[in-house]
Amino acid sequence: MEREFDCIIVGGGIAGLQAGIQLGRYNRKTVILDANEGRSNLCKNYRNILGWPDGVSGEDLRQKGRIQAERVGVQFLNQKAIKAENQNDGFIITTDAKEKLIGKTLLMATGVTDRLPDIKNIKTCLGATMFICPDCDGYEVQNKKVIVLGSGEAGANMATTLHYWSSSIIYINHEQKRLEPSREQELTKLGIDHVQKAITEVLVKDEAVFEGVVLDDGTTIKGDRAFVAFGGNRVHSELAEQLGVQLENKHIIVNARTKETNIKNVWAAGDVAAHSEQVTIAMGDGVQAAIWIQKELRRREK
Repeated sequence: MEREFDCIIVGGGIAGLQAGIQLGRYNRKTVILDANEGRSNLCKNYRNILGWPDGVSGEDLRQKGRIQAERVGVQFLNQKAIKAENQNDGFIITTDAKEKLIGKTLLMATGVTDRLPDIKNIKTCLGATMFICPDCDGYEVQNKKVIVLGSGEAGANMATTLHYWSSSIIYINHEQKRLEPSREQELTKLGIDHVQKAITEVLVKDEAVFEGVVLDDGTTIKGDRAFVAFGGNRVHSELAEQLGVQLENKHIIVNARTKETNIKNVWAAGDVAAHSEQVTIAMGDGVQAAIWIQKELRRREK
């Protein structure tokens, strides 16, 4: 593999892949560093994407995206970036395999990792009948019996948000974190049951159909669909921070038009920058960042 690139993309999820495809179509030497740990790997079915009325899995999108990017010359390195340094007009990225890559420009598409406790089967139904994002999948639970697996205020907020879609909601506060009295009152007013018990197992049938949960006292609570909201999600902005990129609540701040950060020639796209955390937004931001990366590369060549 070559070691000098027009652009190094850190992150092989939806935003990184879409940016890579665009840069490849500009005939730019581009490499995508992909540790293959992105949250899109967990989603079994995105149902709110134009052109996919029956849904598409994150794994399928990633596989097709990689093939498409490789067709236009994008290279891939299945390693994790652990260090970022400024060098003259470019950057050096060091990987966990001690590879050193030099890039004229840098795109951070490092994403977010959801905090999921060690509960049996908790990942089995994700994106199929158990969900994370109410904006993406609140529609899927309308008029169904919903169980929110969560912790503290994060779980309570999810439960109240989902009341728009269903009046049958049980919130299980897995870590038994205290709620503010006003939040308790809100749950009661909306008729949302609040259970302060730890969850030991998610009940699943037919591979990915949520049936309910088992609590640590042996009690079984049945439900049709579920959401998870444990709070404390990890925003992967550490590399950007090494370069002095400005953050807000650990998310990378970007120019709304160009997606460039406060550090010249460093861009960001996807969940690491967009609080809405939508696949379609990640795609759009990836393309937009790539367009402005191309503009900068062309400016240098004049």
